[in-house]
Amino acid sequence: MTTEVRDALSVIHGPAGCTHHNFSLLHATHLANDRLEVPRLLSTRLTENGIIFGGEDALEETVAQALSLSPAAVFVLSTCIVETIGDDVAAICAKRRGVPVIPVPTAGFLGGVFETGVTNALSSVASLAGPADEKTLSANLIGEKNLEYGVEENAAEIVRLLSRLGIAVNLRFVRGIETRDIGRLGSAAVNILREPALRPVGEDLERRLGTPYVDSFPAGLTGTCRFLEEVGRICGIDATAAVEEERAHQGEMLSRFDDIAGSRVCFQSPHPMLRGDPGAEGICTECAEALDLAVDPEGAAIPLPYPAPVGTAGLRRMLHRWRVLIREKRRG
Repeated sequence: MTTEVRDALSVIHGPAGCTHHNFSLLHATHLANDRLEVPRLLSTRLTENGIIFGGEDALEETVAQALSLSPAAVFVLSTCIVETIGDDVAAICAKRRGVPVIPVPTAGFLGGVFETGVTNALSSVASLAGPADEKTLSANLIGEKNLEYGVEENAAEIVRLLSRLGIAVNLRFVRGIETRDIGRLGSAAVNILREPALRPVGEDLERRLGTPYVDSFPAGLTGTCRFLEEVGRICGIDATAAVEEERAHQGEMLSRFDDIAGSRVCFQSPHPMLRGDPGAEGICTECAEALDLAVDPEGAAIPLPYPAPVGTAGLRRMLHRWRVLIREKRRG
């Protein structure tokens, strides 16, 4: 998350391997999405000596190195080992330096999970924002999955849906922004969270900046229309016309798949963690009913989507994959 603040630097306080893991993952994902850039990461490179006697001196030196590169902000991500040995990362970051140095608690393996790290990162970056003088008819996208395939397509779908209500996107928090942009965070009328797991962030921003939130990107045919209604309600907009237009758009989209009507399908979980997921199953069942597909154990094997397709455009991409699998089954 913090590496998406383009003019900032992220310091990972821990052994070099922690930074190498993050750098490799980010670099490979950027290349897969045609982003030819190098993640702005520095490591305190803790060794056994630092782990035994404390790594605060190493952190001081690395923060000084980061500041010598003239970033607009520095984010310091703690790792499991520094939380275990008790380094006071917050105290070091609190020193006056003329540039904000923000601690980000991300010791995931020390009693936390991945989602906790994401939540902490978003809240830490948001600490640079304050209440706005006035709200604008706009929305913030909060917590986009930057390593997710199709992240730009998903954002484009949210932009399309919001345009039906006359609402613009104020800020993608955090994706491809600069430190100065964070100051606009409080000026939006509504925050749209990527997924319900980010509710703690939504609640924090509502408490500090007075911005209400929608707890997830839209999923499913009815879910997409319900999303428009909820955003409209929060922003004081009558969403009736927008919902009618979207339902007509969905009907036209579904008509493009008339060639697979009446086919037999069997929904399968692609991963054990998704088995029995009512959200994924509900989306598939809804689309199957709309296309008059029969759910049959002997039908074409259709994997449950993960993550759920976003909006009507996401469903269209999903149904294209269904069509391929159904045709393969017919040929077989």
